[in-house]
Amino acid sequence: MHPSRALFQDQLTPAFLPVCDHYAGSEKLMRKSMELQQQLGPTFDITFDCEDGAATGNEASHAKLVSELLNSDNNQFSRIGVRVHDIQHDAFEQDLSLIIPATAQRLAYIVLPKVSSAVQVDHAIRQINDYAFSAGRSNLPVHVLIETHDALADVMAIAALPQVECLSFGIMDFVSSHYGAIPSSAMQSPHQFEHPLVAKAKLEIAAACHRFGKVPSHNVTTDIRDFSVVSQDAVRAKNEFAYTRMWSIHPAQINHIVQVMAPQHDEITSAIEILTHAQQNNWAPIQHAGKLHDRASYRYFWTILKRAQSCALTLPTTATALLEGDLE
Repeated sequence: MHPSRALFQDQLTPAFLPVCDHYAGSEKLMRKSMELQQQLGPTFDITFDCEDGAATGNEASHAKLVSELLNSDNNQFSRIGVRVHDIQHDAFEQDLSLIIPATAQRLAYIVLPKVSSAVQVDHAIRQINDYAFSAGRSNLPVHVLIETHDALADVMAIAALPQVECLSFGIMDFVSSHYGAIPSSAMQSPHQFEHPLVAKAKLEIAAACHRFGKVPSHNVTTDIRDFSVVSQDAVRAKNEFAYTRMWSIHPAQINHIVQVMAPQHDEITSAIEILTHAQQNNWAPIQHAGKLHDRASYRYFWTILKRAQSCALTLPTTATALLEGDLE
C-alpha cells in the first residue's frame, strides 16, 4: 500500500510547500526573482507584492504588470503567488479582478494581508472563488498573514478554513500594533524569539497550522547584509517554533533559508531506509538501527520525504519509488 494511503487513513494529510517564500514588489525585483527561480529551480516560491512592498498610486498598472509576468514564459514552474491589498483597501477588489481571471491557471496562491477574523477571510475567499471559478480554476490556495490582534485571536478558525494553505506571521505590523509597548528590538533577533508576546504569537500560529495540516511561514529577517543572521533565524524558527517555511526579502537570503529549512541529507537517508523497510513489512512495526518504529514514526519520516520533494531536492531513485503514485 502506498505510504500516503497507509499512513493517513485516520489522519489529516498535511500540506507541503517549498520552504522559502521570496517577496518582490518592483518590476526590477520581480523579474530578477523569476530569473533566479529559473536558475535554481522551484526550490523556493515567489510572491509578487501588490501591497506594502509595492509603490503606491499606480495600483491598477502594477496589477496588470503582475498578470503579464505571471503569464510570461519566465513563470516556468507556476510557483508564483500574489499578495493583494488588504480586504478593506479600495484596491482589493481591483487586484482580484485584474489578476485572477487573467492568470488563474498560472497562479500558485493569493496572499491576504491584515485580516481580522475567519469570517472576513471566508468572505474574501468567496470573492476570490468568484473570479477563479469563472476562469476555470477551483480551490485556488489562499495564504493568510497574521499580523493583527484580532487575527491572532481567531487564528485557529482561520487555519481551519479548507482553502487556506499557509499562515504567515507579519512581525513588523504585529509589533507596531502594540504602539510602543513592545520595543522595536523585538522585530529582530534575538529578541523576536525571546519577547514573550512575540514568541507567544509565533507559537499560536504554528500550533494552529499543525492542528489543521497547514504550513506555518516565519516572518522576514530584515538584516540583508549579515546572512549568518538569516541562517540563525531559520534554525530557531524551524527547531524551536516548528515553522516549515520562511520569508525572504533579498535574493541572497534564499539559499540560506533553503539550506536550513529543507530536510538534511541524513534525515532523507534515514527516512528512505525506514519507509522502504516498513513498506516491505506492510507497515507493521519494525526495528531499524536498534530502534522500534511504527506508523507514528513512519508518518514523521514520510513528511521528511514530502518536504524534500516540495523543495525540488534531488532525491535517490529509492525515494522516487516511494513517492511515485502519491495521493496529493
